Amino acid sequence: MAAPLNLEEGQSSHRPPHFNRYFYSWWKVRMHDYLMAEDSEFWDIILDGPFVPMMEVKDGEKTITVPKPRQKYDDADRKKIEKGFKAKTLLVCGIGPDEYNRVSACESAKEIWDCLLTAHEGTEQVKESMIDMLTSRYENFKMKEGETIHDMFTKFSSITNRLRSLGEPISMTKQVRKGTSNSSKVLGEQS
Repeated sequence: MAAPLNLEEGQSSHRPPHFNRYFYSWWKVRMHDYLMAEDSEFWDIILDGPFVPMMEVKDGEKTITVPKPRQKYDDADRKKIEKGFKAKTLLVCGIGPDEYNRVSACESAKEIWDCLLTAHEGTEQVKESMIDMLTSRYENFKMKEGETIHDMFTKFSSITNRLRSLGEPISMTKQVRKGTSNSSKVLGEQS
């Protein structure tokens, strides 16, 4: 999960992180954190979908639950609906025109998030293939001769961060063990 070289929008906590087709994993983590900091219910809305006010009605002997007509919404219903639109607005404010064209037909924050996720991480099959490829890179990772510790660590962190962003985190203990064993082998060979 590499970060862009030039942070166009800066590091403001007052506006959502900007995504312009590049560094999706980086943006996804930053947007999650931004939404949680604004209101943790925004993240629930993105995961679960928008709130739909419901009411119970009698259907013969049964009671069924149906969506409320707009005229029957109370203040609590309206507040929850507003949060869904706020979550959607924050996502839209965090993307550029090309990405907006991709999601402009989406009606909820969940649809926008899912659309971007599929577009940039692929379907579950593609995601599993990517996880397999990155896991293989992790397992076979070695420091190259002549490579600096900094360069090695940057490449190693990119692999482990991408795995984490795909839902396959590697414990810090394993990372440290792997990183130190690789660097000490190369450093030992250089002595």
